[in-house]
Amino acid sequence: MRAAALLLLALFLGQDDDKRPAAIKVQDVPPVPREIFDRLMQYHNVRAAVFRDWTPDGRSVLISTRFSSTAQLHLVHAAGGRREQVTFFDDAVAGAAVAKDGSVLFEMAKEGDENFQIYRLDRKTGRAAMLTDGKSRNNLGPLDPSRGRFAYSSTKRNGRSADLYVHDLESGESRLLLEVAEPGWGVTDWSPDGTQALVIHYVSANESTVHVLDVKTGKRTDIPIPGGGKAAYGAVKFAGPATLLVSCDARGEFRQLARVDLATLKYEWLTDDIPWDVTDAVVSGGRTLFTVNEDGRSRLFFLDGGKRTEVEIPTGVVGSMNFSPDGKRAAISLARPDAPGDVYVLENGKLERWTYSEVGGLDPATFVVPERIEYPTFDARKIPAYYYRPRNAKKSAVVIWIHGGPEGQFQPTFYAFIQFVLIEQGVAVIAPNVRGSTGYGKTFMALDNADKREESVQDIGALLDWIAGRPELDATRVAVTGGSYGGYMALASLVHFGDRIRAGIDVVGIANFVSFLTNTAGYRQDLRRAEYGDERDPKMREYFERISPVRHVDKIKSALLVIHGAKDPRVPVGEAVQIAAGVRAAGGHVWTVIADNEGHGYLKKENRDYMNGVMILFLREHLLK
Repeated sequence: MRAAALLLLALFLGQDDDKRPAAIKVQDVPPVPREIFDRLMQYHNVRAAVFRDWTPDGRSVLISTRFSSTAQLHLVHAAGGRREQVTFFDDAVAGAAVAKDGSVLFEMAKEGDENFQIYRLDRKTGRAAMLTDGKSRNNLGPLDPSRGRFAYSSTKRNGRSADLYVHDLESGESRLLLEVAEPGWGVTDWSPDGTQALVIHYVSANESTVHVLDVKTGKRTDIPIPGGGKAAYGAVKFAGPATLLVSCDARGEFRQLARVDLATLKYEWLTDDIPWDVTDAVVSGGRTLFTVNEDGRSRLFFLDGGKRTEVEIPTGVVGSMNFSPDGKRAAISLARPDAPGDVYVLENGKLERWTYSEVGGLDPATFVVPERIEYPTFDARKIPAYYYRPRNAKKSAVVIWIHGGPEGQFQPTFYAFIQFVLIEQGVAVIAPNVRGSTGYGKTFMALDNADKREESVQDIGALLDWIAGRPELDATRVAVTGGSYGGYMALASLVHFGDRIRAGIDVVGIANFVSFLTNTAGYRQDLRRAEYGDERDPKMREYFERISPVRHVDKIKSALLVIHGAKDPRVPVGEAVQIAAGVRAAGGHVWTVIADNEGHGYLKKENRDYMNGVMILFLREHLLK
């Protein structure tokens, strides 16, 4: 009896140490020691705040931040004021806006399935009503100038096409604005009088089109691309009743800001002297606030008439932003590499911090700011990267951190996990922006398209060469990690450079391009085919079969950790199942973590906490020993 009791006690204590949520299923993952979770606890309690909207009176801002399991909406009424939580759901709340009566509109999906529904929260009763069908994918668009109706896109007609609708908040009725054949359509803005909607059709990272829609008649005016051909648009706004403000790469490598006269459809270019992408812009009256992505960090500019001035901001990345209803102030989200994201208000050229996100009681002075580096690759190009050096380390192990996308970019914001690896484990982190990344011109972004896909993997090989030449780095102890497309890159790196990489972590990654493109959600298929190629084409299918990591599991000799969400609509969980089963069958060493209540990434804090604990244990076992 005593032996049985001791066994039960040991099992109980083991479960307590492991802290694995019930929704997470694992295979071959050992229990995570309590000591790891204890050391991670403060990093797990770092928060961030994101600006969502102003209240109609312009006195308060609506923000998103996390206090319990998932990110929820809060109101902040003054600089440094308390955060008044207004939504309390198990699932994370996404995009949001405030209507003229003070009710809050927001998007929310169930357990990461990304079939977003739009809700209206009555602030007086505290009750939220679903405004969409509960089944399709819906994306909240902008409120009209009166804040009495909003535009949205929905796949409810056929599950694929992003038809555009307008919803009247007083009557509660939705009306079709534009029926389309493809995904990727959305309303970006309303004209000042609310009679027209500005629409963008995203085809791929290299191509989009802009249209003006008469809300009453449905008549569509197509905005021409200067010089014809294809172009990609970024910011797309009304700058007045007969003027648009757009960022577009029709004239060169980068998206430049331009005014478009709707009477003549001519472009007036405003940022010829800035050799970087204009990423976002907001307009109030005749004034514009816009951001530029300069090598990953944001620069912020104020444009008033013909005068342009730069607003001094700390090194970091500006996210969402907008003017207050009276146009006198603007709120922005700003994430720094050495501080989590917070909300700031700009008035008279000066920034005032409105939120103070907690850092888990950690000392911010210990956080590491990355160094921007370049390294040569196989074709003599220079590949940009961000290099985090641990303090006081003489010979550091290295984690190569690969962003998703592929049309994405690593930017110097705050990553609590990276800081833990640096500070607590003494491991260096290098985040390359390999060919195919955005932010470095459209030629660079197209270098990995179609049958050039594996040339981006060669850029990782060149980084391994660079690491081997650095005296402060240990080239015999290298791991690689990435999420989504970065997960494919991590797997492909293990296939090609397994003798130089000890361990790899694949988070919601692609293992088989054919099954990925066949099984990804219907509204995404054509968008992804435009980037990767069409698996229905025999030549492209043969190429996909040749490069997919699942076809080369016998070459994966490094230790592998596979993490996925069972409800992932983008990269279905079958990708994780395939690669894990294949590596095991080939005699490889693989840990598997799959959450039944997550999608493309872990949004619930308890799941993320456990995932990070497993990742640290994995790195300790296979990189640091």
